[in-house]
Amino acid sequence: MSSSIDRALMAMSLEEEDEPFNMPDLPEYCSCENNVLSIIGRVLNPDRQKVANLILDMPRKWQLYDRVRGIALSKEKFQFIFKFEQDLEAIVEKGVHTYNEWSLAIERWVEHPPPDYLQHIMVWVQMRNIPVNHYNVPAITWLGELVGHVKEVVLDTTKSQRQDFVRVKMKFDVSKPLQRAKVVNLPKNAGSVTILYDFERVQKRCFSCQRLTHDHLACPVAMKRKFLKEQEDKLQSLGEVLPKKKLIVESDPLFGIIEDHQVDICPLSGKPKIDKSVVDGMRQYLQMAEGAERLARGERIKASLEVLKNDPIGQKIMLRLEEAPIVSADINKGKGIVFNYERPKVVRSSGDLMCLSSGKLLGTAIRVGHSVQIFDEGPNAKSKGAFERLGGVCEEVVEDSQGSSTVNRTGIFQASSSGTTLIKKYKRKRPSKAQRQKAILKSKESSERKVNTEEGSGSKRKAEDKVTTPSKVVKRTSNEVVPSEGPSNH
Repeated sequence: MSSSIDRALMAMSLEEEDEPFNMPDLPEYCSCENNVLSIIGRVLNPDRQKVANLILDMPRKWQLYDRVRGIALSKEKFQFIFKFEQDLEAIVEKGVHTYNEWSLAIERWVEHPPPDYLQHIMVWVQMRNIPVNHYNVPAITWLGELVGHVKEVVLDTTKSQRQDFVRVKMKFDVSKPLQRAKVVNLPKNAGSVTILYDFERVQKRCFSCQRLTHDHLACPVAMKRKFLKEQEDKLQSLGEVLPKKKLIVESDPLFGIIEDHQVDICPLSGKPKIDKSVVDGMRQYLQMAEGAERLARGERIKASLEVLKNDPIGQKIMLRLEEAPIVSADINKGKGIVFNYERPKVVRSSGDLMCLSSGKLLGTAIRVGHSVQIFDEGPNAKSKGAFERLGGVCEEVVEDSQGSSTVNRTGIFQASSSGTTLIKKYKRKRPSKAQRQKAILKSKESSERKVNTEEGSGSKRKAEDKVTTPSKVVKRTSNEVVPSEGPSNH
């Protein structure tokens, strides 16, 4: 027995490789038909989002319940299969979806997913502080391209606009940080302006790097930035500089015509600024000519790139081979909430206390139901009138000694030299109902004893004149019997 085991062990080879298994290309092994009405998604922050809980909670959040079922594909990826096409389209068109206040990357199922599958989210962005001289579709598209790939611009120049922002729909790479603001230098020495970006339906993000994949307590970008800074300082102290790899070498036909920064990787999208097929077409265009004709073609390529330098829409269509942005007039199309997790600011002064939330102020005043004057005449007379109209009730937001939490206190305040103090409402001191009933019984008993005492004494009473009013009908009060007096003398 032992000899056969030894022979089997000697026959084994450590260099033997495991051959992969080929999946049979048969209909019974394929589930593509079931996946047509489905979406694939992944959680962006696995530490804060559990797929097992997400599978149960998302149908309730979507209010679909028995019209959708979820499948946990891994610890980060999931699938939802719908019964009806309209439900699937409604979920996809909604835009950004969140779970546990962190965003999800969701796309419709495809049989052969591209390399950047589940790497982007479609999000609506509100752009503010746009220069008035650049309020048109090309300029807005260019400003939107600073933070993502613009797919749709909502702007109708023929109608009035009450909102102080322009909404654009863009394809955003979830591995990139959210740009909240961007400084833009205006032409003709007109100065600079800061464009503000507010992302709708996007809730939590990292406070350090503004990314959606982690919180600030576990920020790998901050750690990597610190490590690279230490390495760079170390190399600079040693006098060493790392060589940068050239993209256009001397043997390239495009050498001297296109510079490296023109074909470099875009930091926002992670893709080349010029598509590879376009660059290959330029090379082929040059190689098909010689001598003066080749030089002329090179100048044409330079001129074309110079013209597209100030045309963001042309760059999307001709250089990156992307679709042009759609222009629509529906201002509230797919509109969502802009979440802000900053702490509320409190305005304090020695003379008055201004409340920042007029909605809460009005609601509190309605609940109280009466008006109280809280401001003295003087420099705050204008504020006084406003507070009197709202009932004179204010909600104060006060930070505690550690500054870590806030306390909401509702009451009536008055101004004084030392600040604002709470006016205590006068409370009526009234005994309880049982005590009041006891007091009434005692008063009745004492009055009865007094009357009995007066009747028992020999004191004279003052005669009172009684006026009687005869009644129309005399009634007998008691039954009277006439005594028998014998027969009548008549």
